[in-house]
Amino acid sequence: MSENKITTASPAPSAEGIAAAAKAAQKGRALPPVDKWNPEFSGDLDMRIARDGTWFYLGTPIGRPELVRLFSTILRKDGDDYFLVTPVEKVGITVDDAPFVAVDFEVEGEGQAQKLTFLTNVGDSTMAGPDTPIRVERDPETGEPSPYILVRANLEALIDRKSFYRLVDIGTHHDGWFGLWSQGAFFGLIPSAELPQG
Repeated sequence: MSENKITTASPAPSAEGIAAAAKAAQKGRALPPVDKWNPEFSGDLDMRIARDGTWFYLGTPIGRPELVRLFSTILRKDGDDYFLVTPVEKVGITVDDAPFVAVDFEVEGEGQAQKLTFLTNVGDSTMAGPDTPIRVERDPETGEPSPYILVRANLEALIDRKSFYRLVDIGTHHDGWFGLWSQGAFFGLIPSAELPQG
């Protein structure tokens, strides 16, 4: 006697479903514990974060900042891939560069006691330091710098151009590098020898 198994296809992931699950999981917490959630992979979602920090769903920019903020709180990076994670779903999304953009920063103190606190386009703030480093990647062809700050758990923010120029204005030389101090850590931006003299 053969057993008949009835299988039901699980519904395709949707932004609405993910948003509802994320809202339910937040329960007043600033950031849900996405690192502790391990649901099965539910498939990819047609969602993309552009290099300028704009979030797109089905090719259209998401115009509600509070929805973008909600999605940003359940973002996780595993290896080189990005996912929105809830207690019951894990969906893949596309990130063109970094998932966040650092749009401003504040300086407190000076010299080695200086502290740099960055604000992202989704409302996160992060202070550069030993656990949240600043790094710079250079385009191999143009030499154009792309500076990043770690926001949380493998998620970085691209530091926008105006903020980077302000950082260069307060930079200093140390051990053959031109860079920045924050919380006692020095972050080299460019070798001192590459800067124009005079």
